[in-house]
Amino acid sequence: MSQPEVLSQAFELGFTYTRSTGPVVGRFLTELKNRRIVGNRASDGRVIVPPMEYDPDTAAELTEFVEVGQEGEIVSFAWVKQPREAHPMDKPFAWAMIRLDGADIPMIHCVAAQAEGDVATGARVRAVWADETRGYISDIRCFELVQE
Repeated sequence: MSQPEVLSQAFELGFTYTRSTGPVVGRFLTELKNRRIVGNRASDGRVIVPPMEYDPDTAAELTEFVEVGQEGEIVSFAWVKQPREAHPMDKPFAWAMIRLDGADIPMIHCVAAQAEGDVATGARVRAVWADETRGYISDIRCFELVQE
């Protein structure tokens, strides 16, 4: 019994389009490039960081941008003992929910710390900027603990 002929064709998967970030995320990223952090005001007055396109309660378009502080408070955190290649840091660090000064909704980012015991709910942190900013969330290299 002979083997059936196998047909094959070389194929390269590619996406020939680009995606726009839109006016809300685009503004957030542009402000990061300029070393500023912005959120937007929801219909109930809360400031959301990062900004959202639509109000989470009313679905109304959100258009009022608000600059917030570069320092804030850790609301919650998880310690990463063994960072993986895809992580933003190559030594142990914390993922944290950080409520920036002037914001009501916390954002998630990494916090550099020497040890897990140094990180705590309620601890103050400040943004550490990348040497060269490009309009990416990684323009905030990390947050560091504020020594009071």
